Amino acid sequence: MIKINLLPYREKEKKENNVRQASLIGGAFVVLILILVFVQLKLNSSIKTLESQVKESEVKLVDLDKKIGHLDEFKKDKKELEQKLQVIKNLEENRLMPVKILDDLASLVPPKDIWLIKITQNNDQLTIEGVGKDNIIVADFMKIIEKFEPVKSVDLVSSKKTEISGITLQQFNFACVLKKGF
Repeated sequence: MIKINLLPYREKEKKENNVRQASLIGGAFVVLILILVFVQLKLNSSIKTLESQVKESEVKLVDLDKKIGHLDEFKKDKKELEQKLQVIKNLEENRLMPVKILDDLASLVPPKDIWLIKITQNNDQLTIEGVGKDNIIVADFMKIIEKFEPVKSVDLVSSKKTEISGITLQQFNFACVLKKGF
């Protein structure tokens, strides 16, 4: 007896194979979709993290800009204060200079031959007015003043005879240029 299988087993295997392949493709597609969703969620999370970091950085930047503004203002104030302190220091160093110059000049005056009437200082110009016994004493006094350390040059502005209490004296006027720093 011969048995014949009327059921097409090859077709059944083909159908099962097709169903299996469709299931695999469908499963792979689902896995692919899940992976894409996971990647999308991960990217969204990264974007949110980065955006929050950017916002924090902007807040820090604004805060640092304020501090830099205060620092620039502080530097400006410091520079102004240093300039003021330098002016005070210069004034302090030079406050006794006119007194010293007048004291030294007074020591140069021959006491019995020259009498100073007026001394005027305007910036680096010094004007000396006085009377002396005669022209020679006035000329010698002019040479002494030329050798005086703070004086750069001496010019005779005027010299004329004058009578005071019946005595004939030589009235003089010197214009002196002071050296820088005096």
